[in-house]
Amino acid sequence: MHITPDNKFKRLIVVGDRVLIKPVKAEEKTASGLFLPPGVREKEKIQTGYVMKTGPGYPIPMPGEEEELWKGEKESIKYIPLQAREGDLAIFLQKGAVELEYDNEKYFIVPQASILMLEREEDL
Repeated sequence: MHITPDNKFKRLIVVGDRVLIKPVKAEEKTASGLFLPPGVREKEKIQTGYVMKTGPGYPIPMPGEEEELWKGEKESIKYIPLQAREGDLAIFLQKGAVELEYDNEKYFIVPQASILMLEREEDL
């Protein structure tokens, strides 16, 4: 599955440390042969899906931020980026995920802490 830029995802903004994931069917497995045992899939504690979009990451405070409140708000917020990237195959805990439907397709919003493992096409 190759992720291509699509207008419908350009309108979506994923917030903070969250990731938008499109689930894959339980019987599918990756090209490298990674699969989950049937017992785990049946209980649906763990899901697999492709990362469609990621949030900016964890916000970090700017040094001296409290001392300069009189200057007004600054738009330059810095973030610690997420490990997940668009196109990665993610194995995640369903318990931490929020299921939603967008454009008649099922997706999950998942915090990075609920992602157990990522598989990336390129060499690490």
